[in-house]
Amino acid sequence: MELTYRLKEFLRQAQGRDVSLAYLRSELKIDPASPSWDTLKVLMHNFAKEKIVRPSGRNDGNYKVVRQVQRVRVFIKDRERRPPFNLRFPRDFDTGMEMSFSEQIVIREGDIITIGGVSNYGKTCLALNFCAENIDHLPILMGNEYTTRVGDTDEYEPTPRFLNRLDSMDWVEWVNGTGEDKFILLPVKEDYAEHIVKDRINIVDWINLEGGRLYEISRVMDDIKAEVGRGIPILVLQKDASSDAPRGKSFAKDFTDCELLIDKFTETESMLTIGKVKEYTGYVIGRKYAFGIFQGVKITNFREIVKCNLCYGKGWKKAGNTSMPCDDCRRTGYVDK
Repeated sequence: MELTYRLKEFLRQAQGRDVSLAYLRSELKIDPASPSWDTLKVLMHNFAKEKIVRPSGRNDGNYKVVRQVQRVRVFIKDRERRPPFNLRFPRDFDTGMEMSFSEQIVIREGDIITIGGVSNYGKTCLALNFCAENIDHLPILMGNEYTTRVGDTDEYEPTPRFLNRLDSMDWVEWVNGTGEDKFILLPVKEDYAEHIVKDRINIVDWINLEGGRLYEISRVMDDIKAEVGRGIPILVLQKDASSDAPRGKSFAKDFTDCELLIDKFTETESMLTIGKVKEYTGYVIGRKYAFGIFQGVKITNFREIVKCNLCYGKGWKKAGNTSMPCDDCRRTGYVDK
C-alpha cells in the first residue's frame, strides 16, 4: 500500500511528462532485487488500464503520464454568458472611420487574430493601430524590431524606428496622467506563450520560425491560446507575395479565428483581404480593401475594392487578337466598389 500511495503521488505531480520504469525505480528508491520492483511493474500495468499512464507502445517500460482532467459542467445555475470582446479595429486617418468590415466580425475572448503580410506593406502599421485603438485595454506589445539591447547589458530600449512610429501616431495618448506607458513593451523574440499576459490584448509582431519549422506555428498558436485566458492575441506572420496564406499555410489557420492578409496593391498602396473568420454577422470572407500608408502608421483612403468587370480581375483586356493594359483598373485587376 505504501508503494501504491507513493507512486500515485509521484505520478500526480508528473502529469504530462514521460517516465520510465528505470526512472521511477530510481526516484522511488526501489531495490531491483526486492519484490517492490515487480510490484512497480504490476502497478504501472494497472495504471495504464486506468488511464493514469499511457505506454509508449514499444513495450520498453516507457510511459506518458496522462494529464488528468475534470468534467466541465455547462448548464449550471448562474452560468455567465459573456458578450463579444469590445475590440476596436484600425481607423482611416483621414475620415476617422473604423474599418467598415469590423461591424460584421465577431471577436470573442480568447480568439486569435492573425495579420499575415508581405514585407513593407503594412503588417506593423496594422499591429500598432490595433494597439492604438485599444490603448485603454492596456495592451502588451512584443516585437522583433521594437526593442534593442543596451550595449552589453541585460537592459533593453525601444528602437529608434519604433519610437518614431509612436511619435507619428500623435492622435494617441500613449501615457497616463502620471507619465506611465499605457501599454507594456516586452523584449520577447521567441517562446512567446511563456510571456503572454493573461486576460489582456497581446500583440506579437512578428512570430519568426525557421523555414524547416514552419509547421510548428500551429503548436505555437495553440500554446498562446491556452495562456491568454479572456484576452486577445493579435499575431503578425510573414507571407510570401505568391501565396494566399501566411508562411506555415494550413498550420497557421488551425487556431486562427480572424485572418487578415496584406499584399501589395500598387507601388504606393496595400491590399487587405479577409481570410478565415470563425464568427460573423454578414458575409466578409474574401472581401478586399485597398489603403495607403503615411509616415508608416497612418492608414489613408481605406476603401473596398472588387474585381474589374472589364478585365475580370486580370489587369489586361482583349483588343482583337491582342491584349492591352486595362485602363479601368490601371492593371491592378480591381476597382473601387
